[in-house]
Amino acid sequence: MSRSDRRLVFVDIDGTYAHHGAVPAAHEAAVVAARAAGHRVLLCTGRSAGMLPRGILDIGFDGIVASAGCYVEVGGTVLVDRRIPEDLAVRVRSALDSSGAAYILEAPDGVYAHPGVPDRLRALLTAPGGPDGTVDFLDMVEARADLSQTSFAKATYLESAWTAAEVLDAVGPGLGHVPTSLAHADDHSGEIHLLDVHKAVGIRAVVDHLGAHDDEIVAFGDGINDVEMLELADTAVAIEGSHQRVLDAADLVAAPPLEAGLAAVFAELGLR
Repeated sequence: MSRSDRRLVFVDIDGTYAHHGAVPAAHEAAVVAARAAGHRVLLCTGRSAGMLPRGILDIGFDGIVASAGCYVEVGGTVLVDRRIPEDLAVRVRSALDSSGAAYILEAPDGVYAHPGVPDRLRALLTAPGGPDGTVDFLDMVEARADLSQTSFAKATYLESAWTAAEVLDAVGPGLGHVPTSLAHADDHSGEIHLLDVHKAVGIRAVVDHLGAHDDEIVAFGDGINDVEMLELADTAVAIEGSHQRVLDAADLVAAPPLEAGLAAVFAELGLR
């Protein structure tokens, strides 16, 4: 394969590559075939590296853009590892504690929460009529009575007594907020991240490291935190049913994971 034919493919996980943590066999086969053909395929996710189960990673990827751009690893080499500075982290923990939210602190080396939070999240995410979310990460959560010394790149919360706007107002400047990808979003849940970091920032680090070019980038995503990634990509693929901002940033639309939409578009684009 000539360099001009080689593609750098970035794939979101939740709602794109996987449905509630379950990856269709056709998606796994598409990734394996694309890499065998000489394309490079990387996960590009809002999840932290500490929230990626072996069941997703084991088929093999060329790298990971995690924590929505705060952590980047290519071929086992860590290129980026940014955490929320402690002065901002104090505000995040204080706001989420005060709001009564069930929250997790996400870092490359693990996922952390107060005791009882994993059980609370599992009950919430699996309850009939609840937010119907992903629970595969909950077994990875380490409970800590004291989170004050815990370094993290992103915080995800559900079931806050405050609205998302009130949470963002409480955490103050320097931080951004997007709907969570771990469950159907409502106005009392979300993800708090560094304001100047997003998936496209992480992708730029990969492109520069590999000496690649923007016209090689193919990106797949379904969430608001995928918009910048899709805008950067030469070929941008959104998932059917995504927010209109996501669809507007895309060149193509794929069916959702339950219909193996990623595999169909891999084939359409010749990524095999």
